[in-house]
Amino acid sequence: MSWREEDVQLVPLSWLKPHEEIKEKNRDRLLDMTKRWGGYTKPLIVDRKTGAILDGHHRHSIATVLSLKRVPAICVDYLSNDAIELGVWPGCGRSSLEKQDVIDMALSGQLYPPKTSRHSLPEETPPIYVPLETLMKHPPFNGPDGS
Repeated sequence: MSWREEDVQLVPLSWLKPHEEIKEKNRDRLLDMTKRWGGYTKPLIVDRKTGAILDGHHRHSIATVLSLKRVPAICVDYLSNDAIELGVWPGCGRSSLEKQDVIDMALSGQLYPPKTSRHSLPEETPPIYVPLETLMKHPPFNGPDGS
């Protein structure tokens, strides 16, 4: 099974929880591109139960800078999805991480240094285009399961 555009949903920025710091220089480059494009072209990958960001910390930071209300995301069952693998980046100072460590860090409100966790995703995210104007609106959100 591969992710499709239909798997992308708009989730509230306030629900998302980062677990890792970003590199501001990288964020600023991506911010410039996002403004030029006028929207998001790639969704974040997020744990559906906690809102922990697995992939997309720089896109999350951009949403904060732009005061967006929502961001496009694919919500996954992180802890039980064996296809999502977790490692660490070379030189990060850690030999390993467990998925529960990532969730715990996100829920703690603290952050690992940039480029600590390294997620391998089972498939590529679908190409999308969600205009910034759409992401500035704040409609009701029933949760990633629609509940």
